[in-house]
Amino acid sequence: MGHILVVDDDAGIRELLARFLRTHGFRVDHARNGIEMRHAMGDAEYDLVVLDIMMPGEGGLSLCHDLRSRSRVPVIMLTAMGDEADRVVGLEMGADDYVPKPFSPRELLARIRAVLRRSTAAPETGTPRSDKVQFAGWMLDKSRRELTTPDGVTIDLTGGDFDLLVAFAENPNRVLTRDQLYDITRGRSAPPLDRSIDVHVSRLRRKLEHCAGGHDIIKTVRGSGYVFAAIVEPA
Repeated sequence: MGHILVVDDDAGIRELLARFLRTHGFRVDHARNGIEMRHAMGDAEYDLVVLDIMMPGEGGLSLCHDLRSRSRVPVIMLTAMGDEADRVVGLEMGADDYVPKPFSPRELLARIRAVLRRSTAAPETGTPRSDKVQFAGWMLDKSRRELTTPDGVTIDLTGGDFDLLVAFAENPNRVLTRDQLYDITRGRSAPPLDRSIDVHVSRLRRKLEHCAGGHDIIKTVRGSGYVFAAIVEPA
């Protein structure tokens, strides 16, 4: 079902999650700090990393930033309850999701499965339609999960970035509420007052600002949500 690396300085949490996830069919390794995490990732390939923010030495935010600079492996952050700033920064660093402590292992399992579904989704075989669309000179290849700028530069997309962009591209010039975007990118496991979707949108906006013409594609509709203000056509 997947190979997961749990990184947390708390031995009790590492062992609990390893046992729980193994009973649900996952292969699990664990590390207690950034040094052990890097060693583990040098020796094996992982489908997802569960990464605690608060650790002695190099913290989870720094590790997430470093990991995202060289890998697309999905990351779920473990954060202290109510520490919104860390959650926002974690998403800014490229994390795909977060779970506040204390947490239910079943909730984390649901989040892991959702993120893995997004990151490993493949197009149906024999589908006659094109999986490439273009807008304002940009090219989105859904099958390869790649976004290319008008000048031919490939932009890295996290699983959350990709799902969000696909949602916008499939609903151009239509207002999408935060609740609708939550359903698409994270499901109903998101708390009702959670505003992290705004962080995801801001991150995607910055990637679209990579070259001229991208800064006006995603517009905010005050009190409603967001609209993808571009003509989307098959490529």
